[in-house]
Amino acid sequence: MEKISALGFLLVISFLTTRHLACQGKTLQGNCLTVEREALLDFKNGLKGSNTRLSSWTGGNCCQWEGIGCENNTKVVISINLHNPYPFEEMSEKWRLMNLSGEIRASLLELKSLRYLDLSGNTFEGILIPNFFGSLKNLHYLNLSNGGFKGVVPPTLGNLSNLQFLDLSSKEFEESLFVKDLEWMTSLVSLKILKMNQVDFSMVGSQWMEALNKLPFLTELHLQYCTIPTSIGNFCNLKHLDVSGNGLKGSLPESLKDIKNCSSEGVLPELREFHLSWNKLTGRLPEWLSQLEKLTVLDLYDNKFQGPIPASFGTLRYMEYMSLAHNELNGSLPVSFGQLFELVELDVSWNRLTGIIFEQHFLKLSKLKVLWMEGNSVLVLNVSSTWIPPFQLRDLNMASCNLGPSFPTWLKFQKNLFYLDMSNANISGSIPNWFGNMSSLLDLSNNKLSGSIPPTIGESNLDFFFLFLSGNQITGEIPKSIGYMRELETIDLSNNSLTGSIPSSISNCSYLYILNLGQNNLSGAIPKSFGRLKWLHSLYLNKNKLSGELPLSFQKLSDLQILDLSYNSLSGDIPTWIGIAFPSLKVLKLRSNAFSGGLLFGLSNLTLLHILDLAENNLSGSIPSTLGDLTAMSPNEELSLLESRYIIGNENISITKAVDQDKLIVKAKNQDLEYAKFLPLVASIDLSNNNFTGEFPNQITKLKGLTFLNLSRNHINGSIPQTISMLHELQSLDLSCNNLCGTIPPSMSSLTFLSYLDLSNNNLSGMIPFTRQMTTFSDSMFAGNSLLCGRPLVAQCEDDDLDQGQGQSNVEDENDDGFIDQWFYLSIGLGFAVGILGPFFLLVIKKPWCDAYFRLVGKIVDKVL
Repeated sequence: MEKISALGFLLVISFLTTRHLACQGKTLQGNCLTVEREALLDFKNGLKGSNTRLSSWTGGNCCQWEGIGCENNTKVVISINLHNPYPFEEMSEKWRLMNLSGEIRASLLELKSLRYLDLSGNTFEGILIPNFFGSLKNLHYLNLSNGGFKGVVPPTLGNLSNLQFLDLSSKEFEESLFVKDLEWMTSLVSLKILKMNQVDFSMVGSQWMEALNKLPFLTELHLQYCTIPTSIGNFCNLKHLDVSGNGLKGSLPESLKDIKNCSSEGVLPELREFHLSWNKLTGRLPEWLSQLEKLTVLDLYDNKFQGPIPASFGTLRYMEYMSLAHNELNGSLPVSFGQLFELVELDVSWNRLTGIIFEQHFLKLSKLKVLWMEGNSVLVLNVSSTWIPPFQLRDLNMASCNLGPSFPTWLKFQKNLFYLDMSNANISGSIPNWFGNMSSLLDLSNNKLSGSIPPTIGESNLDFFFLFLSGNQITGEIPKSIGYMRELETIDLSNNSLTGSIPSSISNCSYLYILNLGQNNLSGAIPKSFGRLKWLHSLYLNKNKLSGELPLSFQKLSDLQILDLSYNSLSGDIPTWIGIAFPSLKVLKLRSNAFSGGLLFGLSNLTLLHILDLAENNLSGSIPSTLGDLTAMSPNEELSLLESRYIIGNENISITKAVDQDKLIVKAKNQDLEYAKFLPLVASIDLSNNNFTGEFPNQITKLKGLTFLNLSRNHINGSIPQTISMLHELQSLDLSCNNLCGTIPPSMSSLTFLSYLDLSNNNLSGMIPFTRQMTTFSDSMFAGNSLLCGRPLVAQCEDDDLDQGQGQSNVEDENDDGFIDQWFYLSIGLGFAVGILGPFFLLVIKKPWCDAYFRLVGKIVDKVL
């Protein structure tokens, strides 16, 4: 009987629901309202890319379509989730298949019960946010972040009184949304989470603070890079506050000047996360920050805070993440930090901290995973050699701190290290055998390490990705076991005293991106197996004792961008296949070897090359006209920075510090110039100290971005072309010790950036065009040309034509100057005479004017007296 009653009750409910929907004209078709199904199909038809992403949108049951959610009983649509889960930056095939664009049609208004709408991560190609979104009055959740929208945020969104979550954030550097006012936002009385990163607030003024303070349930506020005013305001109920990147100025108390209005005792009593990074805040860190008792995240990265770190910060018992990096803080690290037992990440790098770090600083930090202290050069770590840390770190960066003199033995207890940077840390002694177990990204460069690399380094850790040991005093051979670390992407063993041959086992590291073995004492031939390193981007073998020819297998290194084999004993012809095999080559340095033959390697194909150094070899023949086809040596070319970005596991790690791979020595101005940060701005050709013949290559003057040109110590003849003045960016020009003849082009004086010039020891003749930029060079730069005359040389020009030309210069310096001076003083005298005597003669000639003039003067005098 009870079962029958229950069944009858359900039938009645079903009947009433069906009748209610029918009376409203809403019929079910396959468990989906017909009007809503048609609205969704119309919405789909307005989208681009929907045929792939929304291929499931067929049939009558729209509740089973991808991204659609329905209410269980009534089957009305309550959610649309079409966000793109793949990051735009990767631009992968997966991202492309999931991407939507096009128009957003107003047919969505038929979804009367819609509570959840997520279109984030797509590319709607700069369209405006539809005004009709403000009519979706049942919305609780609206996410349009990184969706490609631009223009003004529609005030109609203020009609969404049930909205609890709103995210309108834009991608970095994307043309973003902006707001004209925020009065409409005061109607979002249910809002709890607001994210508007990269939205421009500059037109709002201080109104933004007043408007947001009227949202009674607001707990999270994200306003990164919004150009908001310099005061943060009163948000007493907030649990999450992020105003990073807004150029906030003044001291922290000034930026929170209205916080005193909180009804509760203390400031921001509910705050859990406080993000103020990338601003311009100054002054000392206030003690009241330690009163934020519930704080778990404090991010003050990259401001201008000064003074010591308050010891009271050690009382923040819930603190998990603290970043005080890139400020101007001084003093010692408080010992009280050892009491932050919940702390997971601590970053105090790049300040001016001093003093000694003891074991007590880490006393209760058992949860610590990330510790960054780099760039505090006076900070000293002083712990016992038997100390066993309470933590197991994942990332440790203490570069440029003082950790020596001995190798830190406590590191052998760190079993989970992924990133370890102890470069420039004053560590000496030999490398311990256990060090290969420590991390996957290891940097011990620029220390005083000695001895050999442990021969079993590759056997203990097969998951190495980066190995930096440059700038030490390491001896012995490169271990063959290094080839066991097949995941290696960077090997830098440069600037040591390594000997022996290069082990061919390195070619087993098939993902190798950068290999730097330069500045050692390595000998033998370059391994032929290097041709298997198909991902190789940069190869540095410079300043060794390598011999033999370039391996034919190098033709397979199609991604190579930097090849530096300078200062070795390599021989043979420069292979003709270089121009075809290396289409991405930007730097080619073969200086100081024994290469012979001519330049026959297809220069015209190397359109990205901007440093060519073949000096001090035995090259011969004429310099080909194709040298003018190196189009990267042009100011119109966008030369990309030599930055390496790596994908490791599921993390995207960008190595931003200036490692040796980003530095190159350019021989110019008779000295070695080191370039790192501005390397892409350098365009250099050095063919000096060879046996080149033939005339000066006129085509080279097409390279308008060329900064350094050295063709000295060859057998080049002919004249310097008049078009040399087209090289507007030229800073150094060395054509000395050749057989050049003819006159020096007067146009060279227009090369305003030219700071080094050497034309000595040629057969140049005639007058030196000693004007403008040419007046900055001494006589030694023109010596050895017996037929040259005129300043700065002692020899004066005697020919009539030359006298006339030289006379022009003399006129400018002597005769013209005297002539101009005479006219100058004469004009002053005439002007003075006319000014004084002119009115006098007028008054004498015109007696009525004279009477009127003196009557006026008389009246003025009477008034004054």
